[in-house]
Amino acid sequence: MSAVIVEKSEARKIKSNGFISKFGALIGLIILCTVLTILSDNFLTVDNVMNIARQSSINALLAIGMLLPILTAGIDLSVGSILALSIMMMGIVSVNHGLNPYLGIVVCLGVGALLGWTNGIMLTKLKLPHPFISTLGTMNIARGIALIITGAAPIAGFAAPIQFAGNQFVGPVPFSFILVIVVYILFDIFLNRTSTGRYIYAIGGNKETARLSGINVNKILIIVYTLSGLMAGLAGLVMVGRVNSAFPLAGMGYELDAIAAVIIGGASFFGGVGTVWGTLIGATIIAVLRNGLNLLNVSADFQMAIIGLVIVAAVYVDVLRQRSFKK
Repeated sequence: MSAVIVEKSEARKIKSNGFISKFGALIGLIILCTVLTILSDNFLTVDNVMNIARQSSINALLAIGMLLPILTAGIDLSVGSILALSIMMMGIVSVNHGLNPYLGIVVCLGVGALLGWTNGIMLTKLKLPHPFISTLGTMNIARGIALIITGAAPIAGFAAPIQFAGNQFVGPVPFSFILVIVVYILFDIFLNRTSTGRYIYAIGGNKETARLSGINVNKILIIVYTLSGLMAGLAGLVMVGRVNSAFPLAGMGYELDAIAAVIIGGASFFGGVGTVWGTLIGATIIAVLRNGLNLLNVSADFQMAIIGLVIVAAVYVDVLRQRSFKK
């Protein structure tokens, strides 16, 4: 029976794969890059392109984690706070206590995964009505703990192994960008070549029908939110590598950029629709837009407004697409 549900979810993905749905984000990115190339001589240079790749890496990692809850018609508002608590715990272990930096990395990723798992448990075992509630709670709890255990003070002076992910280059290419590509390839295999990945799409298509078909919905949701938390921890590791410091207010508002990247990349808030590479394109669009606006000396206030309009437009397209499904 679960095979039938998976086939139906695949049919919904195929239905969503019209030309605009499939290539709209890529076309938008090409148009944006073309316009910025015309407006600024400094945009299409090797240094600036590599800078964009580096700048986009943190949001790209958060976004691929965020894709999973959104595919199940959920959301994870806690990723920014999970990032903060993960890196503060890494700092306490590897800097304050002087323990092995590789242990610090394990702690960073482990705390992220544990907090994500907690989100999944609250959603499935405590029967909270919507992930908005459980992840909103985790967002505040994790942020509060990060501030309390550090006295709101930053931690600096991380060892080279921790800095590697954020500040190393392979030739002209940032290692963080290579890491993003590897992670995205793994997630593409996970979502498209495994039964768990197909069940994620099926749950987003219709959770109750998926449950009745024999899919262990609770187990899948716990996996989804655990992976989202793990990606927040990994994004935090890259962030610390870039700036060689961790601070408890890190990641504030980052969940919004991650959500925006997923939706701009063609995923649906209604669940069951979205792709790995579309999400990467969405994260790249946000990074390119911010970079281009900086090159054009657009003020930060106007940048927020412009990016907000792009997000609203993407959500509106999602609503129109959802209406077309019902016809």
